Amino acid sequence: MKPAPAVVVRIPGLLRSYTGGVDTVRLAGLPSRATLDDALQELDRRYPGLRFRIVDEQAAVRPHIKLFVDGTLTRDLGAALPPAAELMLVGALSGG
Repeated sequence: MKPAPAVVVRIPGLLRSYTGGVDTVRLAGLPSRATLDDALQELDRRYPGLRFRIVDEQAAVRPHIKLFVDGTLTRDLGAALPPAAELMLVGALSGG
């Protein structure tokens, strides 16, 4: 099976400490039927600990994190990633 074109991942400022300041990551070589979780697993392989900041111990997206695939909000880690998709990670800010 031929690999899909690279998925582009946009990293928010609050997670860039885990990527060494990198704000955009290209994930080439994902399977042609890659899921959102496949992309997060690959991100974690490159940047250990990053996935845990996005997904909790029950394999659910953390409440303060929003995931957009080509501009559409999703919380389903099994969602398919279209070829050359853009995955945007957005972190909510809180405080008082």
